[in-house]
Amino acid sequence: MGYKVVVCGATGNVGREMLNILAERQFPIDEIAVLASRRSLGTEVSFGDKTLKTQDLDTFDFSGWDIALFAIGSDATKKYAPVAAKAGCIVIDNSSLYRYDPDVPLIVPECNPDAVHGYSKKNIIANPNCSTAQMVVALKPLHERAKIKRVVVSTYQSVSGSGKEAMDELWDQTKGMFVPGQEVEPSVYPKQIAFNVIPHIDVFLDSGDTKEEWKMVTETKKIIDPAIKVTATCVRVPVFVGHAEAINIEFDEFLDEDEAREILRTAPGILVVDKREDGGYVTPVECVGDFATFISRIRQDVTIENGLNLWCVSDNLRKGAALNAVQIAELVGREVLKKG
Repeated sequence: MGYKVVVCGATGNVGREMLNILAERQFPIDEIAVLASRRSLGTEVSFGDKTLKTQDLDTFDFSGWDIALFAIGSDATKKYAPVAAKAGCIVIDNSSLYRYDPDVPLIVPECNPDAVHGYSKKNIIANPNCSTAQMVVALKPLHERAKIKRVVVSTYQSVSGSGKEAMDELWDQTKGMFVPGQEVEPSVYPKQIAFNVIPHIDVFLDSGDTKEEWKMVTETKKIIDPAIKVTATCVRVPVFVGHAEAINIEFDEFLDEDEAREILRTAPGILVVDKREDGGYVTPVECVGDFATFISRIRQDVTIENGLNLWCVSDNLRKGAALNAVQIAELVGREVLKKG
């Protein structure tokens, strides 16, 4: 026996990836509905070997449906998620709207699966920010062995995290660099993204941090441990898909790099590729389309007591968004709905 599943925002990058992953992982589905705004009404999307036509999100009746995967942004989610939840459909939301709500669990299944039982307060579960999701997958098994005191992370985030328009801007600017008179001015980003890096993701806060950096701090505390101190610098780079992170970790006690490597090798959702030779690490281009979070460059940081450095790479449209949402759906199926 399978589930009745709704994908909201099925025509966007993350919505399409959700459909791909549901099919790839053979999620048990009896019936599926794909929803979009009226301007995209009737657009066809692929689901395995099937072609589905989008229905109107505004008029859809969620009654009788088991799970709704939302990838429509915070403003639309604020309107439609409570409607779905009230109708008895469990909402798994990819936006930032509910991540910091104490009555809504924020889940990365490899890290805090037991939190799923907190869904019942609002019938909603939140998906974390893309940059947080891959980092906490690496941090959690290390934290269980040697408690983490502090994390310093610098991110190298691809343009797909800003949506299709950002990907188009990178493509058009790159082409324009080689054709005189066809230069493309920034519109999605405040500065040129082609052949450049921008240390600015989301809005600036009074503290001087950007909201993306604040998200990584707050979400890590909620998912793993509120006692962990986190400081982040988030940077947009001219890569289409795949986020990378340089992570420095300070522990309460000493953790040898070889032991850390073995812990990560056996941790769920992680693949360690760590050879101290040319090309013995994973880059964003190589992680695209993969389910795993890749860890490389594991080494002791001798400048601090009990320090470790590592390099973390993942497909942000997958583990950072669609894959994590589907994994939550699988968790809901096992622990909450318990069909089949």
